[in-house]
Amino acid sequence: MKTLALLGSTGSIGKNVLNVVRAFPDRFRIVGLAAGKNIAELAAQVLEFQPECISVADEKTAARLAELLPASWRQKIAWGDEGNIQVATVPAAQMVITAVVGAAGLLPTLAAIKAGKDIGLANKETLVMAGRIVMQAVREHQVSLLPIDSEHSAIFQALEAGRRDDVAMLILTASGGPFRTFSPEQLACATPAQALAHPNWNMGRKISIDSATLMNKGLEVIEARWLFDIPAEKIQVVVHPQSIVHSLVEYVDGSVVAQLGIPDMRIPIAYALSYPERLNLGLSPLNLSTCGSLNFEPPDYDRFPALGLAFAALKEGGVKPAVLNAANEVAVAAFLDNMIAFADIAQVVEAVLAQFSAGNDLDLAEILAADRRARELAREQCNKINVP
Repeated sequence: MKTLALLGSTGSIGKNVLNVVRAFPDRFRIVGLAAGKNIAELAAQVLEFQPECISVADEKTAARLAELLPASWRQKIAWGDEGNIQVATVPAAQMVITAVVGAAGLLPTLAAIKAGKDIGLANKETLVMAGRIVMQAVREHQVSLLPIDSEHSAIFQALEAGRRDDVAMLILTASGGPFRTFSPEQLACATPAQALAHPNWNMGRKISIDSATLMNKGLEVIEARWLFDIPAEKIQVVVHPQSIVHSLVEYVDGSVVAQLGIPDMRIPIAYALSYPERLNLGLSPLNLSTCGSLNFEPPDYDRFPALGLAFAALKEGGVKPAVLNAANEVAVAAFLDNMIAFADIAQVVEAVLAQFSAGNDLDLAEILAADRRARELAREQCNKINVP
């Protein structure tokens, strides 16, 4: 029986984690749950899984959650960053699944690592912001960090086919999102509703917008650099609209190993939870004879400049990836609130990045300060923009 603490339990990844736990009650038990403000969903999860501790976004939300639960739960509800850290370090947990959105995942993930917990990582921002620090902590505390993102899970699996010294290239696949065939004129008029309508995956709002801009793939490139200890020049992105090939590894002899599967997040989640064992999830198998053609094309950096910004931030290093992520979070929220246009997202990120030097990526305080300042500057940029 593996005991799990789950951060981000009411999001799309979190709910899929709980679906896997439901399917294998003899294999997994939930001992901690953390969510944001979706208290109705969290209350139902608490009553079903009976965790030892709970956390929500803030004290007001904690009080509202307490009203939905029996009185015996009130002393188990925490909130904010400290609440997330409390769930991430609950003594009963052997593994912590970090499925929160954005920069909020960094501090609890680090706390869990330092507490000796294995990590199932679905929060790419943790490695984007502080990849060197996090992976150094993983080595120091001798814990496992297993990827849950479908692309990184695919690479993790493909890397088992050969020696790390023989890797020539990591190839991350991108669906291209809902705007893959849009012209620049169409992109200029793209709406949040259109951007949220991903053709293949059912994802949360923020990651859906990141998929539409290709920023999500840029963040995944930075994550891959740290997760697999591969330099940026050995990481490529290729657009694969069908989302069947989840990523590939090329070896020095010319062999290319790919991981294929239907687009269902329960597959990489279950693999991370049960590694090195594979679980029978009862899903429909991939039928290559009926899935049609598999197409691949290079990304268009002109129409989707966010991807290029991510590669540039990785190359410059220091706090630049954290700045990229922070500015993007603010710009995406502004787009979803109809404050800025779709094309403005990358422009806001680029303008904020230009105001920072590289700095030191081994100084957590400097990284967090850069994150805060980048958010301030991004909000200023968004407020200057007038959407017709």
